[in-house]
Amino acid sequence: MSSLILRAATRALAPLLLMLSLFLLWRGHNEPGGGFIGGLVAASAAALQGIAFGPAAARRMLWLPPVGVAATGLALAVLSILPSALAGLPPMKALWAKLDLGDGAVVPLGTPLLFDIGVFLVVVGSVVALISALEHAPE
Repeated sequence: MSSLILRAATRALAPLLLMLSLFLLWRGHNEPGGGFIGGLVAASAAALQGIAFGPAAARRMLWLPPVGVAATGLALAVLSILPSALAGLPPMKALWAKLDLGDGAVVPLGTPLLFDIGVFLVVVGSVVALISALEHAPE
């Protein structure tokens, strides 16, 4: 599709969608959102990019091939299980650490965030791979 309006809107919307997806990822563990929803929003930015500029533009948004992004996410999700297993706790038991940024600012980091990042990457990689496959399907 070669629409000037769509390309102009995509240049404005895609970065906003990516920022929203990161916000949903960060905010989502105890609130609505998380890795799955954030991944879907990021994948929608890639889909919009693909519709406006072609499938190659959607693939360029990722630093790895889509299947590689999904595999990296799956590895992170599996890796998030290991700390609790190594500590002798039930699988997927949340473990937390606090990162002190100074001036009283503390960022809680835990295995649920690592799991959510993994889910985020699996969703983005899978959806972009699916979109690429559909765009290359023979007629």
